[in-house]
Amino acid sequence: MAEMMLAARLAAPVLLALLAAGLPEARQARPPTLAAVRTEVQGLVRASGAEVAVVWRPLDARRGEAVLLNEKMRFHAASTIKVPVMIELFRRVQAGNLKFTDTVTVTNAFHSIVDGSPYELSASVDSDGETYKAMGRPMTLAALCEAMITVSSNLAANLLIEKLGPRAIQATVKKLGASGMQVLRGVEDQKAFDAGRNNTTDAAGLARLFELLGQGKAVSAKASADMLDILKRQTFNDGIPAGLPSGTLVAHKTGTITAINHDAGIVYAKRPYVLVVLVRGLTDQKQSAALIAAISRAVWPLGQVPK
Repeated sequence: MAEMMLAARLAAPVLLALLAAGLPEARQARPPTLAAVRTEVQGLVRASGAEVAVVWRPLDARRGEAVLLNEKMRFHAASTIKVPVMIELFRRVQAGNLKFTDTVTVTNAFHSIVDGSPYELSASVDSDGETYKAMGRPMTLAALCEAMITVSSNLAANLLIEKLGPRAIQATVKKLGASGMQVLRGVEDQKAFDAGRNNTTDAAGLARLFELLGQGKAVSAKASADMLDILKRQTFNDGIPAGLPSGTLVAHKTGTITAINHDAGIVYAKRPYVLVVLVRGLTDQKQSAALIAAISRAVWPLGQVPK
């Protein structure tokens, strides 16, 4: 009994100190402030030595509520360009110009925007083998879209870009207010790459598209929800999802080429948010993926307190 009374006397000052500090006895530490998270993200970027752009913003953001770093810096878009391709496809279906059941004959013959010369995609480089197995046979637009997003199929992307037209895709991007994105061509057009004619994006432009998707305003509420369902089936998860608690739902799209690694999407935290991380300058993809995961981990607490 004496030991219990002594423990109680010793515990009392501790409890009083916690209450004086505004912390209930069993309460977890307060979530970090926006300023603290910005500082942490900036530190991660400085330590990496890479060029990095970041946008974090809740879907219900109040004015000025964001973590922004180099959000207007332009990067090679890599496979993140497949997001506006998908949006344009859904827009055309919504307008009645196309049906998801419409088919395209799978071929590996494309033309450079530089001089019209033919080029082919490399199956060994592409992350999708199934679409190549359908060579010479029809595939539905729905199946091509699924492959383009979930396994980041370059072949499926080029077939859709050829069907929809880069100018139409870019017009939709502009209409949606994602002015930092530029859609010029299909992927793996080496002559265009050598000439500096690339699909590009900034973090602000990608964030804008995901905000519209998350708010049900990209094409329509149903189309937005359907597109998010596809993005939730993304199979490359070593970036944003790797920095989150296991089982956290993320609708996102990655993009990688030499010394480029991007990830952008919506994280379904208690307070869902958009996160875009664009990385340039790290040749080791594992290292750049770890950086994206670290930034994702740093901003996660900001989504844990509902508005």
